[in-house]
Amino acid sequence: MNIGTIKREAKASLKNRWGLAILLTVVTYGVYTLLPIPFEIVASGGYDNWMKDESDSASWISTAFAIVFSPLLMANYWAFLGLARGESVQLGHLFKTFQDFGLYVKSLGIYVLMTLYVMLWSLLLLIPGIIKALAYSQTYYICKDNPTYSMNQAITESRRLMNGYKGQYFLLLLSFLGWFLLSIITLGIGFLWSIPYLSASLARFYENLLNERSSHAE
Repeated sequence: MNIGTIKREAKASLKNRWGLAILLTVVTYGVYTLLPIPFEIVASGGYDNWMKDESDSASWISTAFAIVFSPLLMANYWAFLGLARGESVQLGHLFKTFQDFGLYVKSLGIYVLMTLYVMLWSLLLLIPGIIKALAYSQTYYICKDNPTYSMNQAITESRRLMNGYKGQYFLLLLSFLGWFLLSIITLGIGFLWSIPYLSASLARFYENLLNERSSHAE
C-alpha cells in the first residue's frame, strides 16, 4: 500500500468538494472545542479561573461533552468515506447518528469501549496503547459497511484488517506532521485544510485496505 497514492486519491476525492469537507470538519470539531466552553466557565467560577485551568469541574464537563457527542465522530468518518467513494454527501449526514437512538447508543458505546481498551493497554506501557489504537482505527468504517455487527465484532474486525498494516497507517499519520506544523504557524488557519485532507486520506486508506485484503483472499 503506497502512502503517496493514498494521498493523491484523497486529494482527488476532495476536488470541487473542499468547501463541504471544511464545513464537515468545522462543525464536527467545533462542537468538541467550542460547545463546552460556556459550561466550563460557569463550573470554574468565572472566566479568570477557567483561563487558569484551576477547576476539576471544567475538565469533567469536557469529558462528558466528548462522550455525549462522540457519535458525531463516527458520522464524520462516514461522511468522508462517502466522499472517498464518490457518493453524494451533505452536511446533514453528520447528524445521522443522532436521528436513530439505537445507532446513537451503538456509536457512543464503541467510542467508550475503544477508549477503555486503549487506556487499559496503556497501563502496561505507552507503546501497547498506541498499537491498539492503530488496530482499532478502522472500527467506524466497518460499522458503516457492516451495520449488523455488534460493537465488539466491529472492533475485532478492525484488529483483523489492520494485522500487518499498522505500521503503514502510522506512517500515513506521520506524513501529516509537516502539514500540522504549518497549520500551527498559520495560527490554526491551516487546519481548515489539513484536517479534511487527513480525514479523506484515512478514508482512502480503508478503501485500499479492503482492496488489498480482497486481492489476497483470491
